[in-house]
Amino acid sequence: MVTTRVPARQRLLDAADKLFYSEGVHTVGIDRVIEEAGVAKGSLFYNFSGKDELISAYLAGRDQQRRERIARHQAGLDEPTAKLLAIFDSLHEAVTSPGYKGCPFANANAEALPGSVEAEALKTFRDWLSDAILLLCEEARFADPADVAARIRLLYDGAVSNSHLDAQPGAVRLAKELASMVLENSPRAV
Repeated sequence: MVTTRVPARQRLLDAADKLFYSEGVHTVGIDRVIEEAGVAKGSLFYNFSGKDELISAYLAGRDQQRRERIARHQAGLDEPTAKLLAIFDSLHEAVTSPGYKGCPFANANAEALPGSVEAEALKTFRDWLSDAILLLCEEARFADPADVAARIRLLYDGAVSNSHLDAQPGAVRLAKELASMVLENSPRAV
């Protein structure tokens, strides 16, 4: 029987994902990641230029997971408003998953300096989500799509925050209900 060993880069990313998310990107040192990954110290620097690049790769992986989860919840939906509400279903899946410790981008950014890799990762994800919400509001032909998108983002952000800070995963369902009301009551373009 042939067993395939997971490449060092992937083991480092897996260890970083586990440790950075559960304990914080600045709390966990490189030596701890190397130990958890079971690789030699040289493997880290062969695969990444340093901790910042590892943090960036960890957050890029979290970004990809979020985008894929949202796409999965929107799959098969045609109506833009249904796709907007599916974003909340995706968030509900995340906040009710075992080990949920809040938004990985916000958590990492809380420890970071402006312009850091953490701040850039947060901006990248938030820009993508904002653009996706705005595009769906435009497709739904709201009279003021930017205003509707801002309201939906505010509800999303509140649900993220409340589900973590107050340990209220039900906040996402409430936010979805409120988002539905916003969508129903927002005037459409003629």
